[in-house]
Amino acid sequence: MRTQVLPQINRAEREMMEQLLAGQALNHNQATRLQVVLGRADGRRTGEIAKVLRIHPVSVSVIVRRFNERGMNALLKQPNHKPGKAPVSQKVVNRVLKLVHTQPRGSTHWSTREIARQVGISHTKVHQILQAHNLKPHLVKRFRSSDDPAFEEKLEDIVGLYLDPPKNAIVLSIDEKSQVQALERAQLVLPLREGVPERQTHDYVRHGVTNLYAALNVASGKVIGNLAARHRQKEYIEFLELIDRRTPKKKVLHLIVDNASSHDTKKVHEFFEARPGRFVVHFTPTHSSWLNLVERWFSEITTKRIRRGSWTSVKDLERAIMDYIHHWNESGKRFVWAKTSDEILTATRKASGQ
Repeated sequence: MRTQVLPQINRAEREMMEQLLAGQALNHNQATRLQVVLGRADGRRTGEIAKVLRIHPVSVSVIVRRFNERGMNALLKQPNHKPGKAPVSQKVVNRVLKLVHTQPRGSTHWSTREIARQVGISHTKVHQILQAHNLKPHLVKRFRSSDDPAFEEKLEDIVGLYLDPPKNAIVLSIDEKSQVQALERAQLVLPLREGVPERQTHDYVRHGVTNLYAALNVASGKVIGNLAARHRQKEYIEFLELIDRRTPKKKVLHLIVDNASSHDTKKVHEFFEARPGRFVVHFTPTHSSWLNLVERWFSEITTKRIRRGSWTSVKDLERAIMDYIHHWNESGKRFVWAKTSDEILTATRKASGQ
């Protein structure tokens, strides 16, 4: 049977500990050690103390032994490193910080283990140093700033349509999701079970592609969709004709579109000129697809209907897409734009380091 480790504490030490705990001068570790000693002195069990203070039961005995051997001062001034092991010097810390901003030979970035070998300390210490300075060499974030000279003007124009749409008009966010693949999994999809997620084979059979055209009504959230075998100006004009038929004739249609080549051709301009006063086109800035609200809807249909499906043919995929559009329109869901152009400008400038 193990011998219990109990604190050898006198009345003066107890009173001093209680006074220190009642004040606000202790840090968390110091307070924990004092509570351990007092708890054991009051006869509380090791496991009970460990559970309440969220420490390992062995730590309770270690703290009590330290108090018995070196007194209360040892609880208040415990070093944060193992006895006999010197902490990492500032010179080594500076070397780690300098090294992590360079590119290692033969690779794109440093790992903690590579830095540790280079500097001569443990990879755990390297991790702690990088964590303390909020440096994450293993991560990369991608961005693409717009180089459109009219970026601010176009941004204000489109955000204005979202936040304050013109009267007697419909604002439509338009784009295409091209080359949507009809992929059939090589074997049957295994359904979800308790403790086991749905499982799909990593390999598949390609049955072809379709191109999804979508126009999102910003106010109502409803989507006008069309599918085409190809992605050219001809199919784009056919989609514009569908929009013209499916929307009230007396409304002006404000179209938010990106800079795809099929959106700005001679025949497209002729289509608009043949219907004077019906269409007003607003182009997003270059490399700013995030400004087109329909992209959010494309993310929705991709995640919830297309990506995890298994399609035996292009027709099978197209039926599923049109069925999703039907249910979406029935649901009444819509996206609400919240950011002003000034807020977006501030964020983009910060991201580009301006």
